[in-house]
Amino acid sequence: MIAGIWEVTSRLSSLPDFMFPSLTQVLETLFKGLVSGQITEAIGKSLGRILIGFTIAIIVGLILGYFIWRFKLVEDTLGFVVTALQSIPSIVWFPLAIIWFGLNDFSILFIVTIGATWTMTVNATSGFRNVPQLYQRVAKTYGSTGFHFLRTVILPASVPQIISGLRIAWAFSWRALMAGELLGGGGGLGQLLEMGRSLGQMDLVISVMVIIAIIGTIVDNVVFSRLERSVQLKWGVNQR
Repeated sequence: MIAGIWEVTSRLSSLPDFMFPSLTQVLETLFKGLVSGQITEAIGKSLGRILIGFTIAIIVGLILGYFIWRFKLVEDTLGFVVTALQSIPSIVWFPLAIIWFGLNDFSILFIVTIGATWTMTVNATSGFRNVPQLYQRVAKTYGSTGFHFLRTVILPASVPQIISGLRIAWAFSWRALMAGELLGGGGGLGQLLEMGRSLGQMDLVISVMVIIAIIGTIVDNVVFSRLERSVQLKWGVNQR
């Protein structure tokens, strides 16, 4: 129904096609971009960047979350800083990234990583902190300590919160990536958006927006949903 309204409205509108393209025109541009490799190449660059940045953010976030939960001094110092940094939009770091690294892939990777790290840290800390004391006391009674205690008790019990953090962190890093590519270039879907804007090709802009929405939806509803199910099967964690 929405597609039909879009198509009819664009054809009846007095606006030129380059300002308000029809659904047919957008789909045609999308198909041509996929066949020619223009859009597929941009997708590959964007996914490569977010894979690196998001992985780094997960590792750093879990480590920082562990130390904040484990040590009171770290919680009183670094914990406060992380909470403050979380409120800063990741794109605000881009001018600093350009000064530090130059206008290149490192700048984009930096803001992608920053966009997810603080959210991951806060959620990991919350997950570790909310592990029931009963679980911890029982495990320690049976002699579980050190890494074994962390692996068999803390991590499984905090998985629901961590997965929630992953979802939110992914959304932040994905948005940061698009903003970074839009401003910094270097290929990717964000630069393709900027190219469509500068050339006045709204059909290209909307096509890229469709791809961005599809990728975001697939990752959230397929990747994280499967991760939740696999966690439930492995550790018997009920997230409902």
